[in-house]
Amino acid sequence: MNSKIANLLAYERQTIAMEHVSGLLTWDQDTMMPSGSVEQRAELRGVMRGVVHSRRVSSEFSQLLEDAAASELDEFGSACVRKLKREHDYSASVPESLAVAIEEACSRSSGIWEDAKASNDVKAVLPVLGELVRLKREEASAITVNGNAYDGLLDRFEPGATTEWLDKLFYKLGSGLFDLRERIFASNRDVAVLNGHFPEDSQMGLSRDVATAFGYDWTRGRLDKSAHPFTSGGGNDVRITTRVSEVDPFSCLYATIHETGHGCYEQRIRQQYLLTPLGEGASFGVHESQSRLFENQLGRSSAFCSWLFGRMTSSFGTIGLEDADRFYSAVNQVSHGYIRTESDEVQYNLHIMLRYKLERDLINGEIEVDQLEEAWNHRFLADFGLEVDRPANGVLQDTHWFSGLFGYFPSYTIGNIYAAALHEAMLRDLPNLDQALRAGDPVPATDWLAEKVQQFGALHEPKDLIETAIGGSITEVPLLGYLERKFGELYDL
Repeated sequence: MNSKIANLLAYERQTIAMEHVSGLLTWDQDTMMPSGSVEQRAELRGVMRGVVHSRRVSSEFSQLLEDAAASELDEFGSACVRKLKREHDYSASVPESLAVAIEEACSRSSGIWEDAKASNDVKAVLPVLGELVRLKREEASAITVNGNAYDGLLDRFEPGATTEWLDKLFYKLGSGLFDLRERIFASNRDVAVLNGHFPEDSQMGLSRDVATAFGYDWTRGRLDKSAHPFTSGGGNDVRITTRVSEVDPFSCLYATIHETGHGCYEQRIRQQYLLTPLGEGASFGVHESQSRLFENQLGRSSAFCSWLFGRMTSSFGTIGLEDADRFYSAVNQVSHGYIRTESDEVQYNLHIMLRYKLERDLINGEIEVDQLEEAWNHRFLADFGLEVDRPANGVLQDTHWFSGLFGYFPSYTIGNIYAAALHEAMLRDLPNLDQALRAGDPVPATDWLAEKVQQFGALHEPKDLIETAIGGSITEVPLLGYLERKFGELYDL
């Protein structure tokens, strides 16, 4: 490593460390902070955001970045410069006062959202959400160069993604998914139903066992509960959360597997990238590809379900399902429902499309915050045939908007597309994978992902990383083919 890049990374190491501290403040707020601490925590998070922002636009950092970019760089150095130039350009476009205001608004909004969801009180959170949307529109205008404000926010999560590309992608996916869902519902296939009592302690114990099976390193990670499951931290300090319903253990188990996918990604990035610009996922879409693949192609597979069925009956006794085949059917049941995180694979991306259209229209000023609940309910009825019964099952169900994450939702579908392509390539390399999964051993699959994707962190651009891993181009075809095969067999289509 030449001295120019070394000097740049020494400066940036402190900035990244401050970002990790800020992340711990957010983790604490979402897991254990007293409810009366919201205002103080908002100020603390705002201060940290201001410090990080000022370091990214300082004359010292600008000069270090310029000197490093002009020097002779290897692959590692070039990737670091690429990443830091993006962060510098973003920070230079957004005034520090705006960055601080957004962070404070996110902290207040997420705190109020949790109480509003619990009481189904949309009006309680509308004022702070309205302020947050106003600020995010201002941010979007500051960073967008092509005239579509939403694209600027989208690019922060998936570099290079645009609404034009997503509109075409969602059109192709949507037509196939709506058709598959219609055929499934018309099949009138008998649906297996889980039935029993599932104590919280037993669910959390089994969740820990499942995370261990997938390779989660407990010496560098932990599992807690939160209102909405999430992953934070990175490297040698990873935090994942789940949630518990004593009548629906799948909610806890599959949220845990999903977040374990995120956590294992962070833990398996090369140690030498720790506290460097490359010590994070290549993009949020790539991150979601790992969590969705853990959760679905591995965790909801027939082979893994045969092992999990045994663990479920050992933990809970009679669960209303007589064998592993019926258990697999119950895990993959396609049914009417409101909640995205508990949705079956067929309808999951339809939930994302709904949210994408709403947040795009919200940021672009085509709808306002006080119209959001009505717009949600109208579109949900059109897309899912259900009238939303309460806000907690509708516009209040996800934390993302109330945490300022406008532009994030498409990452889930992008991740599903990546995941299906990776799974297809994985099966070519691991012909005996099902045998391992039946024994409760996903490690051959998770090691394959670590080798092909996770170890590289942000060394490569997302598209390049995935295309190299799969040995071809990225399309929606593997995802649609996977869903058609799996659910065609389950429902005798």
